[in-house]
Amino acid sequence: MGASMGSPVTTGKNLCIGCGLCAALCPERALSMAWNRYGEYSPAEADPCTTGCGLCAKVCPFAGSGENEDTLGERLYGAIPGIRHRPETGYYLASYVGYSEEHRQRSASGGVATWILERLLSEGIVDRVICVAPTGDPERIFAFRIFESPEEVRTGAGSAYYPVELSGVIREVLAVPGRYAVTGLPCFIKAIRLAQQQNKKLRERVAVTLGLVCGQLKSRRFTEYAAALAGVRGEVVGVRYRGKSPDQPASNFYFSFATRDGEEHKIFWREGIGEAWGNRWFTPKACNYCDDVFAECADATCMDAWLPEYVEDSRGTSLVLVRSPLVREALKEGIALAPIPVERLIQSQAGVVAVKREHLAYRLHLNGERAPEKRVVPARPKNPILRQEIAAKDRMQEFSREFEGCWADFRAAMGPDLARLAALRAIRVPVRALQSLRGGRRG
Repeated sequence: MGASMGSPVTTGKNLCIGCGLCAALCPERALSMAWNRYGEYSPAEADPCTTGCGLCAKVCPFAGSGENEDTLGERLYGAIPGIRHRPETGYYLASYVGYSEEHRQRSASGGVATWILERLLSEGIVDRVICVAPTGDPERIFAFRIFESPEEVRTGAGSAYYPVELSGVIREVLAVPGRYAVTGLPCFIKAIRLAQQQNKKLRERVAVTLGLVCGQLKSRRFTEYAAALAGVRGEVVGVRYRGKSPDQPASNFYFSFATRDGEEHKIFWREGIGEAWGNRWFTPKACNYCDDVFAECADATCMDAWLPEYVEDSRGTSLVLVRSPLVREALKEGIALAPIPVERLIQSQAGVVAVKREHLAYRLHLNGERAPEKRVVPARPKNPILRQEIAAKDRMQEFSREFEGCWADFRAAMGPDLARLAALRAIRVPVRALQSLRGGRRG
C-alpha cells in the first residue's frame, strides 16, 4: 500500500510494531502480515488498495492518530468510582502481589495472568480467550491462538520473547460472535482500543483486555542468537523462555530450546541473554518511541515482582494492576493475592520507566520533527554519561537489526560499544557517590 493510501508504515514514521490490526480491519483485505528482512512482522500489500479509506492508519498504535494512552484511558476508566491516576501507570483501581500455586511453576512469574484467563472462562465472563501459545512450526514458533477451555489456555502460560501478530485472530473475532478476553503488550492493547473505536463488533465482542508490562519487543533474530549461544545446531521447533531453577533467583531464569532432532539446549539469563536484552539488541525501532510501561489501556496488567523481598524466590511472584471493576471482582477469591501500594509496582519496573521517560525524552530531543508525538517532553539529559549510554545502545540496536553475518562474529562486532558502556559504568558509580555526598552536605 503506497503512502498516498495511508500506509501504517509511512504514516507511523516508519515505526510499525507488527501488531496486525491494520491487516485485520482493512475492508479490502489489501494487507497481510509477513516477515520483513529484520525478522519482524510488518504489513505487506496483498492486493491493490483502491479506496484509500485510511482505516489502517487510524488503528496503528504509532501512527499519530491524535489519541494517546491518557485520552484512551480516560474514556475507558475515567468515570469509574474510586479510580485513580498516576503518570507512570495511567488509571488504576487497585494493585496486588501474589501468585497462583497451581500455575506458578509453568508461568513466567507467579501465574496470575493464566489464573485470571481461566477464571474468566470458568465464570462465564468470556466465551473464548486469545493469548500467545507455541505452534510447533519452526517458521513461526509462537502465535496468537483462540482457546475455549482452561486446559487449552495453560498451553499459553509463560513469556514468549518472539514476534506475534493479531490479524488472524481479530478476523475470527469479527466472524464468530461471542465474548472474548485478549492478552497483549501495551502497544497491541492500544491498537485494539483504537480498532474498537472504528468497529462496533470489536467493541461488543472484546470484553476483557489483559496487558503485560513491556520494556521492548524482540525480533525472531533474538531467539536465533540465543539459540546459537546455547550451542544449538539443529532446527529449533520449540522454546521455553522463562524456565525456573530452584537453585537460582527468579531473575536468573533460563531459555531452553527443543530441536527437530530431539535435542534440548539450555542457557541462563546471566550467560549472555541479559547482555543482549539490556543493550537492546534485536529490538524493533518502534520500541524506541513507546511511553507506555504498564499497558494503560488494559483492564488489568500483570508483571514480575522485581522487588528485593520477592526476587530471590525462584518460583516467581506476580504484581497486578487492576483498572476494571469486573476484573477486581474476579480476583476476590480463589487466589493468594494481597494489596500492595502502587508505588511498589512502579519501583519494580524502575528500569523500564527510566527507558520510557529519560531515554525517550532524549531520543525525541535528537530527532525533532522526525519523531512521533508522545506524552514525554523532549529533553537533553544533563548527565553526559547517560547521553553516551543511550547513544551506544542505539548504535548496537541498529547494528543488530541490520546484521546478516555469522553469529560467531556478531558479539565481537559489538565489542567497541560494550567496552564504552563498561567504562561509563565504572565512572558512574563514583559520580553518584560524589553527588550523594554533596547532597548530604547541602542538607
